[in-house]
Amino acid sequence: MLFGAVPIVWSAIMSFQNNQLTGNTSYVGLRNYRLMLHDPVVAQAVQHTFVYTALFVPGTMIVGLFLAVAMNRKIRFISLYRTAAYATMAISTISEAIVFIWLFDPSYGVVNYFLSLLGIPQQQFLNDPSQALYVIVIMTIWGWTGFSVVIYLAALQGVPQMLLDAAAVDGASKWTTFRRVTLPLLSPASFFLAIWLTINAMQLFDEVYLSTAGGPLNATTVLVYYLYEQAFQNFNFGYASAIAYLLFLIIIVVTAVQFRVGRRFTYYRS
Repeated sequence: MLFGAVPIVWSAIMSFQNNQLTGNTSYVGLRNYRLMLHDPVVAQAVQHTFVYTALFVPGTMIVGLFLAVAMNRKIRFISLYRTAAYATMAISTISEAIVFIWLFDPSYGVVNYFLSLLGIPQQQFLNDPSQALYVIVIMTIWGWTGFSVVIYLAALQGVPQMLLDAAAVDGASKWTTFRRVTLPLLSPASFFLAIWLTINAMQLFDEVYLSTAGGPLNATTVLVYYLYEQAFQNFNFGYASAIAYLLFLIIIVVTAVQFRVGRRFTYYRS
């Protein structure tokens, strides 16, 4: 409680100060918050954060659901496949970033090699402002898919077999059974994943810091990375604290909307 409450209160106080942690601290009221309204980088960071979240969350859920359904069968070496899927969660972010920087390297990357076989020109990927954010989306989807697979696998184990058998007896196809029976019963797991992944997406930092450092041309600058720049590169801790509370407000609003909308589409089996 102490280690959680004190930083929250302290950062709230600093957001109303001109604070460089050098001792010369002055109260500036709402100036830091007004500055955010006219800061073009903040607007860019908010936009990049929302674009990333809108791609990352459904992408991770769809890939995770596909793999979970594929692994929810009694086949040989299924335990090995499940372990391999979850292994992405055990790999450090540094290792993940190094691998993807190598894969998407413009000069000798494997992805460009395969694209050349298809006659597609060499791409710049992380060096291209129009592509860098999407490469980070792919990187993080790969890293979080294991988590999604585990959640969906657990939910699939709870789908009553008698409902699936009843649908088959009624002549429903496998796709109809999946859409009409399985998916509704997976809605609590989907609801949980949507909330959890959204909160994590809004706090994206490690992959940006390690792969692009917010570039090129601020194309991958998200709110947490800009907060880091202001606090630990520019030593503008008051402004950084205000950005942190902007992010906190965004997360609260987005999560509240998700809860309000998600409850209408979530089926809880009694």
